[in-house]
Amino acid sequence: MSEVEIPLSRCADRLIRQLADATGSSTIRALDGRTLLGERAMLARLRIPSRISAGGGCRLFDTLDDSIALNLSRHDDRELLPALFESDWFDIEDDTAIGERIARSHASALVQRGRMMGLAIAAERDCLLTPPNPSVELTPGLPSRSDTRRAPRVIDLSALWAGPLASHLLWLAGAEVIKVESRSRPDAMRDGDREFHTLLNQGKASVVLDFSDANDLNALRSLIASADIVFEAARPRALAQLGIDAAQIVRNTPGLVWISMTAHGAQGESANWVGFGDDCGVAAGLTAQLRTASGRAGFVGDAIADPLTGIHSALTAWNAWSSRYGGRIGVAMTQVVAHSLLQARTEDAEVLHRSLAGWSAAAGKPFPVVTRRNAGPMPALGEHTREYLARIAAC
Repeated sequence: MSEVEIPLSRCADRLIRQLADATGSSTIRALDGRTLLGERAMLARLRIPSRISAGGGCRLFDTLDDSIALNLSRHDDRELLPALFESDWFDIEDDTAIGERIARSHASALVQRGRMMGLAIAAERDCLLTPPNPSVELTPGLPSRSDTRRAPRVIDLSALWAGPLASHLLWLAGAEVIKVESRSRPDAMRDGDREFHTLLNQGKASVVLDFSDANDLNALRSLIASADIVFEAARPRALAQLGIDAAQIVRNTPGLVWISMTAHGAQGESANWVGFGDDCGVAAGLTAQLRTASGRAGFVGDAIADPLTGIHSALTAWNAWSSRYGGRIGVAMTQVVAHSLLQARTEDAEVLHRSLAGWSAAAGKPFPVVTRRNAGPMPALGEHTREYLARIAAC
C-alpha cells in the first residue's frame, strides 16, 4: 500500500521546497507533499475513494450528459434539494432517489442552479482548458514600514483546512499566528476531525469575538491593523456584512498582505460560488483526467484542493510579505488544482497517467501511511482573547 502515490503530491513537494527556500525553515524543508495531502485521511483512517469522497460528504452522480460532484456535507444542504430539482416529491435523505433525479437532468443546468442556491456542486467536464494563474492581485499594496527580518504576525480568519494549513505552515516557519473565530460559529473542525484540527492549530493564539458586537468588530479591525498577513476564506458578501472592506484596509495599511481564498474565482460572479476540496478538485478537471487514465470516474485524494491551496497560499503570502509591498491577493482552490494538473501534464504526462491509474486501482484500500507529530500546545477556544483585547486597549 505504501507504493500508492497520491496524484499531484509532486506538485505539493515543489511548493514546499519553494516555501522552505523562501523562509529558510528546516522544519518546512522536512515536510513533503505526500504527508500534507494525506495526513487528514490517515489520521481519520479513511480509505481511497471511488465515487464517494474519502470523507463521505461528496458524491459523483451521472447526469444525461456528464457526471457531477454534489457536496452535501453541511447540515442544511439537503434542505435545498427540492428547489434544485424543482420538485418536492422525494426523500432528501435517500441518495438513490437523489441519483435518479440527477440522472434525468443535464449537468450544466444543475450546476448553474445549484451554484446560485449556494450548493457546492461541479461538473466533471467543468474544467478550464487553460487555467489562469491561481494567485490574482486584487488590490495593490503600499511599501512596508516594518522590518521583514523579523517574523511576521499572521491573523487567520479562516476555518477548516486550506487557510488553517497556510497559517500553520507560516507558524512552523516562525510566524506569530492569531486564530480569530466567531463566538457563534467557531471553526467546525473543532467538533469534527479533532486530532487533525489540533495538528493544524497547535501553537496559535486563540481569540474569539462576537461579530455582531460593535466593540468586538472594532477589536477585529485593530487586530488586522497590527498584522503583516491576513488569511480569510469568506465570500465577498460575508465580509461586506461585517463592514470589513479588505481592499480599503490594504490601501490604508502599508505592507499588509491579505490572502482571500475562494472556491472558484478571485473576483466576479465565481467568487461567490460555494465549494469544498472534493468538488473543487472535480471542477479543476481531476476526475476527467482520472477517467482518461483508468476508464473510471472517482475522487482524487482527500479534498485535495484544500491542502494544495493551503501550501500555495502560504508561499504566496510569504513572498508578498518579503517583497515589502504586500497587497490583497485572491487564491481560488479550483484554479490551484487546475494549475497543478497542467504543470504535472507538462512535466511528465506519463508519470501523471500512472499515478492516476494506480490511484483508481487502489480504491477501497487505506490511505498511504504518513506520520507527523504535534510540536506545540493547542490552546483552548478563546484562551488568548482577554490578553489580545488588553493589548489593543493599551495602544
